[in-house]
Amino acid sequence: MPPPSEEPRFLHVHGVVRADHPLPDSAVGVGCPAGPPTLLPEGPLAAVVSRTHEEPRARRRDLTAHHDLLLSLASGGPVLPMRFGTVAPDEGTVRALLSRELGRYPAALDRVEGRVEMNLKVLPREESVPDLVRSDPGLGRLYRETRRRPGYETRLRLGERIADALGRRTAEAARETLRRLESRTVAGVPGPPVAGCSANFSFLVERAGVARFLEEAERCAARAAPYAELRVTGPLPCFSFVPEAPAATGTRGPRAGVA
Repeated sequence: MPPPSEEPRFLHVHGVVRADHPLPDSAVGVGCPAGPPTLLPEGPLAAVVSRTHEEPRARRRDLTAHHDLLLSLASGGPVLPMRFGTVAPDEGTVRALLSRELGRYPAALDRVEGRVEMNLKVLPREESVPDLVRSDPGLGRLYRETRRRPGYETRLRLGERIADALGRRTAEAARETLRRLESRTVAGVPGPPVAGCSANFSFLVERAGVARFLEEAERCAARAAPYAELRVTGPLPCFSFVPEAPAATGTRGPRAGVA
């Protein structure tokens, strides 16, 4: 732990809010010791920052503190979240970023006001392979041939055919799920590819409509079984719906809203 007299050297940027946004009473920042978050205003905008003696590292307690702070902030108004680890060398760097984005960030705050992000991942159910083989005549014939004449090539061909068939059914379930969930959302954007997932999609959902979204997701999960599994995460900070902008000169770490 640094000496009490040592000034914090790092400025961790949590997100961007309106200048009059209230700060949660019990909120804490990141680092050890974790200092309280403060507002750094620039015109109609403000950055929520916390000062720390050490450069933020992806430790569970700091990741959790960052996530919890963003959710707490969202209860008091719209927030444009920054990815964990966005660090600026000084206040001037943060103010320069806010000043440069005065033409876009206010509209982005209007867009996410009263809304949250919900994430959907669609994955194949590996345990459904026996049922898939039984229900597909072609796979059934190939399976029986592999049992009669075991060998590397026949096993490889069977494995490829099973993977293709399961992939098609999972992709169909993903398309149908996205179609049904879109009626419960304001907007949706595809996320980056995730190993093992047929779909990774984020939705912007009215906070008051989260329960209805989850109910529809449950119905979709029932339809997708037994070949696909739906994993829904949220409510989340609206990372996927923040305008992408280059970080201000001197700022290190991920950019606002970049997946």
